Amino acid sequence: QVQLVESGGGLVQAGGSLRLSCAASGRAFSSRAMGWFRQAPGKEREFVAAITGSGAGTDYADSVKGRFTISRDNARKTVALQMNSLKPEDTAVYYCAARPIGYGATSYQSTDFGSWGQGTQVTVSS
Repeated sequence: QVQLVESGGGLVQAGGSLRLSCAASGRAFSSRAMGWFRQAPGKEREFVAAITGSGAGTDYADSVKGRFTISRDNARKTVALQMNSLKPEDTAVYYCAARPIGYGATSYQSTDFGSWGQGTQVTVSS
């Protein structure tokens, strides 16, 4: 297991930006793909973005493509989500997630991620 702690959420006006960070503890961080998911009230958790263990490959949900950027620093064991041009529909609790050791490929499926952070609230006002 890896411990994940998110930070950086908050309240922002539509069109604004936020940067979420996720700090990981545990071993073999660079062998794990990392992802961000979100859950809005009354809705199911949905995929936002993922990055391969090496950081060379990324995937995004269509709803955030071109606005959000996922990145990672394996030396510091951190992953970030830069969110620009935020919309009210981006309002949700955002979760950082890690795949198991050795699973360096990205995935859209939350069930492929075995470790989760506690979540950070992002609220976008119109």
